[in-house]
Amino acid sequence: MSPVTPDRPSRPGGVRADDRPVDRAAPARRVPAPRAGGSPRGRAPLPVAAGVAAGWAALTSYLPVAIVLGLVQLGTDSTTLASTLRTALAGWLLGHGVPLHTESGPLGLAPLALTVLALWRLTRAGVHVSRAIGARDTRSPRRALLAAGAVGIAYGLLGALAAVLVGTDGPDASVIRAGATFAVVGTLAALVGATRITAVTRLLVTRMPGPVRDGIRTGLVAGLLLLGAGAGAAGLAVATGGGDAADMIGAYRTGVAGQAGITLVSVAYAPNAAIWSASYLLGPGFAVGTDTAVRTSEVSVGALPAVPLLAGLPRGPVDGFGALLLAVPVLAGMVAGWLLARRVARLAGPERAPQRWAELLAPAALAGPVAGVLLGVAAAVSSGPLGAGRLAQVGPVGWQVGAVAAGVIAVGALLGAAATRALTRAPAQ
Repeated sequence: MSPVTPDRPSRPGGVRADDRPVDRAAPARRVPAPRAGGSPRGRAPLPVAAGVAAGWAALTSYLPVAIVLGLVQLGTDSTTLASTLRTALAGWLLGHGVPLHTESGPLGLAPLALTVLALWRLTRAGVHVSRAIGARDTRSPRRALLAAGAVGIAYGLLGALAAVLVGTDGPDASVIRAGATFAVVGTLAALVGATRITAVTRLLVTRMPGPVRDGIRTGLVAGLLLLGAGAGAAGLAVATGGGDAADMIGAYRTGVAGQAGITLVSVAYAPNAAIWSASYLLGPGFAVGTDTAVRTSEVSVGALPAVPLLAGLPRGPVDGFGALLLAVPVLAGMVAGWLLARRVARLAGPERAPQRWAELLAPAALAGPVAGVLLGVAAAVSSGPLGAGRLAQVGPVGWQVGAVAAGVIAVGALLGAAATRALTRAPAQ
């Protein structure tokens, strides 16, 4: 018996076991390499990708509002699930900067913690849509704008729908205002993620002049340092007045769950308090009602609403060691200038000739306007009315904060950069 052989083995000479010749001249089959943006078969239609991404961003930013407001209204017997969901929709609209019309007047003070969450989710939506349409690493501004615009349109439709649902009962909002606001916010936030994933950001940075790039970076660093100092000062003030804040929360008599919800609502306004504190350190301060002022040189307030965050308001103008707070904005600018000088020296290297003073001082001077724009916009979005009459003006004035911040940060950055350059200058050979 012959041994069992494998099925269709090959033989020498290019002939198979079934006596069929092998065509050695036939070219090998080539598999096309995948494109940088992904396989065309894996791409999703732009409307579908934008709708799914915008809907997911809306859902993930709405659910925390519904949970918190559900806790606040848990002890209320007359509350229903439908009314709680509509109230959460109203809070969600407010977090995007859409003012609400209530019986006591307009409500426009946005909880910026919710705003930051929504912006982050929209940024991720821009990333996901850009990937879905195959625009990753394409360096195409057109495709980045296309993805961001699609997300903005879808998000605008969701905002208009939310305004329609809210208007059926309780506070109402303008449908046109909600749709336009959500479309603008969604487009701008998604554009940040789209430009990053498409590598347009790297393209813009490489084409930007060095002094402009360094000035923008230094201004952003100085502004963030000042906002961080404001957050620390606000937290310290609230901790110092913790007893008053606890009494305010206990006065609501909503039970443990309701008090937890009120605390979370206060946390949602914590970024507002940090920006107000930074405005206080800069000098312009902020208002807690019409004809009121909270500045380092003056504190003039009347009867305040029972809001836990207001428990940390200063009692009067600063004096003694408290006057050292006035140096915090200048110190933030000096630290940013020091980082700028260190970075310029590190990039220059020990073998290159020292750069001219203008190449260092020009970015330091540009840092002032950049920080002014950042802090001015932050101050503007952190303000708004809490009703009609006395509480129609709450928060700082954006242009005042921006103007003062531009001058103070510019002076601090110039001092920090010049001092670092002078003290670390290599001795002449």
